[in-house]
Amino acid sequence: MKRVVITGLGAITPLGNTAQEFMENVKNGQCGIAPITKFDAIETGITVAAEVKEFDPTLYMEKKAVKRMDMYSVYAIGAAVQALEDSGLKITDENADRVGTIVSSGIGGMKTIQDQVIRMSTKGPKRIAPLFVPMVIGNMAAANVAIKLGAKGHCSSIVTACASSTDAIGEAFRNIKHGYSDIIFAGGAEATICEIGIGGFGALTALSTEVDPTIASRPFDEKRDGFVMGEGSAILVLEELEHALARGAKIYGEVVGYGSNCDAHHITSPNADGSGAGKCMQLAMNEAGVSKEEISYINAHGTSTPTNDGAETTAIKYAFGEQAYRIPISSTKSMIGHLLGAAGAVEAIACLMALRENYIPPTIGLKTPDVNCDLDYVPEKGRSQEVNYTLSNSLGFGGHNAVICLKKWRGV
Repeated sequence: MKRVVITGLGAITPLGNTAQEFMENVKNGQCGIAPITKFDAIETGITVAAEVKEFDPTLYMEKKAVKRMDMYSVYAIGAAVQALEDSGLKITDENADRVGTIVSSGIGGMKTIQDQVIRMSTKGPKRIAPLFVPMVIGNMAAANVAIKLGAKGHCSSIVTACASSTDAIGEAFRNIKHGYSDIIFAGGAEATICEIGIGGFGALTALSTEVDPTIASRPFDEKRDGFVMGEGSAILVLEELEHALARGAKIYGEVVGYGSNCDAHHITSPNADGSGAGKCMQLAMNEAGVSKEEISYINAHGTSTPTNDGAETTAIKYAFGEQAYRIPISSTKSMIGHLLGAAGAVEAIACLMALRENYIPPTIGLKTPDVNCDLDYVPEKGRSQEVNYTLSNSLGFGGHNAVICLKKWRGV
């Protein structure tokens, strides 16, 4: 089996429009949540979100191209171009067939759907935009990235709700591990901060109604009342180890394990006994060949919803037993909100930061832990300690669970 390393990063996030800026702000415990500016949200009852700020898409594509895509694809291209530049790769006619893209989205072009339904309702179906369908379908971030980069290998988009981009990274890992590709640009993109996105999740009572941005997303806290919507994209370059070494690539870390399963329990609620997500963590560790004592840090799904955080705590105990109390766990969603299908890819970058910097990012806003959330969630302030292996958890509606295990790079 081939070994798989990460050789490039790109990110457009609420905490910075490059991977390096994002990692620095996460390390420092900054909050990327603020009052909603993209539309007047007063009728939704939701006042805050984690919006991408000061993003200039023309740094990555022509203005004309931006108008022909939904913003989720635009974010994906921005992150992918950054990842390509960061990796130092050159995609040519000779290697393009061995370069793939797996870029996921939980929802796809939601803002375009909203706008065009309104247009159809007010002006008639003949006035729907000609590019409506290719703008909204969920595979187009992957397709647009492949077109932009000239990547002619495996190209797909995995839709597993909030587990989507962790599944993308996991499937890219397996694809390279088994020799089908040399390089895959893997990650996710989402752009759902709009009336139907906020209103829809608000109707589900899934979103926080807190008006103070600094405590709106407070995973594991007894006063948490829902998640905060985020947006953006993260793309990681996964590369076969020998291929990376042959070209002298810098290496951020190694992907060593992946787990994917389903609770088969409920369309929105996780299984209360933690068995689904717990077994998924075990699957990732088993493939990595590591014991539960070797895991240095878990980046939790940690959405700040009343149901999720308690269930994930139970799942971690299911997977680790008493060792669960000895592992630092944090939710970076406390800083960037929940990027839905893009969340896992952004959180994988946070794990790489932990591995490279030997620093555990905090769960900000966590002041009074829920009595049912009694593990070490690194409240308010991060900490320096040795980090060798991390798990990154993603748990999606429908019972989808995905976990990746990353390893510190120490050389061959």
